Amino acid sequence: MTAKEILKQYWGYDAFRPLQEDIINAVLQGKDALALLPTGGGKSICFQVPALAKDGICLVVSPLIALMKDQVENLKRKGINALAVYSGMSFLEVKKTLQNAAYGNYKFLYVSPERLETSLFLEYLPVMNISLLAVDEAHCVSQWGYDFRPPYLRIANLRELLPDVPVLALTASATKIVQDDICDKLLFGKTQQRFQQSFERPNLSYSVFNVASKQNKLLEILKNVPGTAIVYCKSRKHTKEIADLLRMNSINADFYHAGLNNEERNKKQESWIQNRTRVIVCTNAFGMGIDKPDVRVVVHYDVPDCLENYYQEAGRAGRDGRRSYAVLLYSNKELDDLQKQGDIRFPKAEEIKKVYTALMNHLQIAAGSGEGMNYDLDMAIFTASFKINILSTIYAIKALEQDDIISFNEIIFKPSTVLVCANRNDLNEFEKTHPELEPLIKGLLRSYEGIFDFPATVYESQLAKFLKQDTDTVKKNLKQLNDHGMIVYSPQKEKPQITLLKNRMYADSYAINIATHLERKKNFEQRVAAMLYYIKNTSLCRSKIIATYFNAATKNACGVCDNCINEKALEISKEEFETISNNILQLVQTTALPIKEIQQQLKIVKKEKIWKVINYLQAEDKITVDREGNISV
Repeated sequence: MTAKEILKQYWGYDAFRPLQEDIINAVLQGKDALALLPTGGGKSICFQVPALAKDGICLVVSPLIALMKDQVENLKRKGINALAVYSGMSFLEVKKTLQNAAYGNYKFLYVSPERLETSLFLEYLPVMNISLLAVDEAHCVSQWGYDFRPPYLRIANLRELLPDVPVLALTASATKIVQDDICDKLLFGKTQQRFQQSFERPNLSYSVFNVASKQNKLLEILKNVPGTAIVYCKSRKHTKEIADLLRMNSINADFYHAGLNNEERNKKQESWIQNRTRVIVCTNAFGMGIDKPDVRVVVHYDVPDCLENYYQEAGRAGRDGRRSYAVLLYSNKELDDLQKQGDIRFPKAEEIKKVYTALMNHLQIAAGSGEGMNYDLDMAIFTASFKINILSTIYAIKALEQDDIISFNEIIFKPSTVLVCANRNDLNEFEKTHPELEPLIKGLLRSYEGIFDFPATVYESQLAKFLKQDTDTVKKNLKQLNDHGMIVYSPQKEKPQITLLKNRMYADSYAINIATHLERKKNFEQRVAAMLYYIKNTSLCRSKIIATYFNAATKNACGVCDNCINEKALEISKEEFETISNNILQLVQTTALPIKEIQQQLKIVKKEKIWKVINYLQAEDKITVDREGNISV
């Protein structure tokens, strides 16, 4: 089938969106390609369609479990066989999935970049017929990107094992330096192509407000703009506070952040997608991979760190093409604090070393050991024990992570597992003396094949439905079985984890690449400067500011952002200009007057228009303005 026939059969569309067909053709021609398509621009179709047109399986590298699961489910609903490997799966589940990818009739395998380096994956890779390597959220490849993940750098190692397989890198936004870095790090060939869609969103109105009360402004926005909304906050605590505020004002809202357990996050997300919740107040942990077209307004309650994040998050509004709004609220203090972030986020070398030493001592890791080991890390206990600042510690750990010394997963979701360690005779005897636990034992044996031989992944909520019990009862009974030695029950795990990528360094051999660290700091400060420019600029079209930042020329002003609307409001016709000019000259004909008094005399005229005329008259030497602001002829 041709690409268009595939599009029609599986997606029901007669034509591609702008650039999609060009990207697909480049992939089908075996070229490496970088595709920059804005949020909601249809990135997934760009690798899914050519993968279906080619023999073999497409290997998709994706950074988020939720993103993988969502795309796999969407493909399955279309009748397309797809697989995913993610943290939390048992060894047997991973092995079976890789076997299916190698020998089954599957078209897509989704993995994280970390998975590519495991021995089990590398064992099956040679027998997989890989037709395309798609790298989603490709800005993570770049050291100068806004979400750098070191394992992304090592994706290029696959190119030696897959020499003739084209690579398609996809992201919503990347500056020129990041684009170049992506292509360089992924070892793009000479025939590489880059595709960048227009950053124009004619239906999306950008606005920036410096307000005394963000709470009042937020309530005003949500009462004036009906429909679904997202409110982004920087802190988890803030999300709950704002959601509570909205509910107190009769606005149906909920909060979402990465600190919630997996079940809670899914429940809240689904409620919002199904329009049972109108407003979701969240951190930036929310939104990636969610395709909800009818979001009418995205409000940034706190100032984002960079235009990359802002553009992606704001772009979740109005994917259905209808008029929508992206609103950013700020205070002057926030801008001052943002300018200081460079020193906070990029600690000095001695501070990083201090945190590293304390961390190794806290985890009781001996020098020369620890490589490949995982350790739970309670950040609050660690920082309190060593009397170090929690924020500085987080950024020092981030620096160590970026230098491939450790890996830090703030939340690593591992579902519960159960292994039956008693034999069947012992279980039968146990059931006689504990009849209340018999349904659970029978439920486990019937639901999980091989549970006597390997730990089975168990979801207590699903097991509770099967047994017609509540989830808490099932958890309590599983623990009881564990305490009696009938099973080994490992409850769901959602704790931050540290993984050592290198053995603990000896004190005299400690080293970190501080030059690269300082280069990252410089790059961060440049991104902050761009964000501040966007916020403070009150004259240029906001869509044009964004497009220029991403090196994407745009000819026309959007006409719908706050700056464009204000500019239109300040347009002065020739007749109006002459009227204002004559009135000013008449008022100051005999005596000098302060500008405020002139504005009061001409109160029906906008102040900005008066200033426009005054500036013109002053430039033409028709009036003079002294230091006190008095105007005379």
